[in-house]
Amino acid sequence: MGSEAANEIRRQKGLQIAQTCRISKKPTGEYLVPSQSGMGKYTVRYVGYKPQCDCPDFEKRNVLGVRCKHIWAVQLIVNRHLNQDGTVTTTKTMKMTYGQNWTSYTLAQTHEKELFMRLLNDLCQSVPNPQYKFGRPILPLSDMVFSSALKVYTTFSLRRFTSDMNGAKEKGYIDAVPYYTTVARYMEKPELTPVLIDLIMKTALPLASVETDFAVDSSGFSTRRYARWFDFKYGKEKDVRIWLKAHLMCGTKTNIVTAVEVTEGYGADSPRLPELVNATKLHFDIKQVSADKAYSSVNNLEIIERAGGEPFIPFKSNTVTRARQPRIWKRLYHYFQFNREDFLQNYHKRSNVETTFHMIKAKFGTQIRSKTKTAEINEVLCKILCHNICVVIQEMHELGIEPTFAVAKVGVV
Repeated sequence: MGSEAANEIRRQKGLQIAQTCRISKKPTGEYLVPSQSGMGKYTVRYVGYKPQCDCPDFEKRNVLGVRCKHIWAVQLIVNRHLNQDGTVTTTKTMKMTYGQNWTSYTLAQTHEKELFMRLLNDLCQSVPNPQYKFGRPILPLSDMVFSSALKVYTTFSLRRFTSDMNGAKEKGYIDAVPYYTTVARYMEKPELTPVLIDLIMKTALPLASVETDFAVDSSGFSTRRYARWFDFKYGKEKDVRIWLKAHLMCGTKTNIVTAVEVTEGYGADSPRLPELVNATKLHFDIKQVSADKAYSSVNNLEIIERAGGEPFIPFKSNTVTRARQPRIWKRLYHYFQFNREDFLQNYHKRSNVETTFHMIKAKFGTQIRSKTKTAEINEVLCKILCHNICVVIQEMHELGIEPTFAVAKVGVV
């Protein structure tokens, strides 16, 4: 391997260090760079304008003109230039930081639960209740949707959640307090799934005028069930936890989820994109859609283009262009190859979908408490519904929006 290729590999690793680790500067002017293995730090110092490092890689390959990744990490944040008069000019790269509107954030957080219950109650008013026929009257479906979503929001067990239901009854959000096991039984009903998907769509509508750029990805939620098999090589049984995968599309400005589908843990990502895009374009004006290489296919590019958006999906390393390939594939492939910097600036918006999953899991948990498959799917949908309501509450204070959950289609008066 030549020195140019070796330097490029180390530059990429140095970029990872610069982006994910804290590089500190000592009073003596030396830089402490964390090891990627997590075992200690290496010291990078400048002798004149030449950098030196005390890592084994620098000692072994510096004579060959190869700089170690620790030096690259420092040079990405500090650039030194030797002038003609012998002086050294130091240019430091400042990381972009985005300020938080702490007043709005504090108001949203301190009043979140009361606003959450009010908005959830408004949403549930649109849930159709089954017509009573005969026998013992059943609890209204709208009340059970409210109870299920509020239970997931509190992250309490069913027994501890009873006091929250008593509070909801006093405020008039539900007609009667259900027994705690009733909430679990309703979560197992398959007819609850389309209702939750519809409510997720409605919670995104207040931000339809804000969001035009979207990102797609999937992430797993672990269940309490296990899959077991017999390993003949070692002569014993093994088990692995079963997990579900949530495929979603979200806005890149507010992290609102516009469409979602929950599947088995090992389902492919690419075939889910058309449904997510088609569901989103009904109520949003799509300008851009960002996704990772797992969604790279001709069909997905054409679906996004027909929806009025520009796809930003990187091509795989073994991708080639042929004369018979569709026009959009060749156009975007050449744009990706010859306008890489501009492409990456737009593609970087995809990181917002990772933030969305982090927001959901950090607030409502990564594990699913339900024990049956249908209940597990409904619980994941409840987590996403709760996330959307929390996003709306935040934007009520930051953007001053008035949440209305009426359905309005793009291009329809």
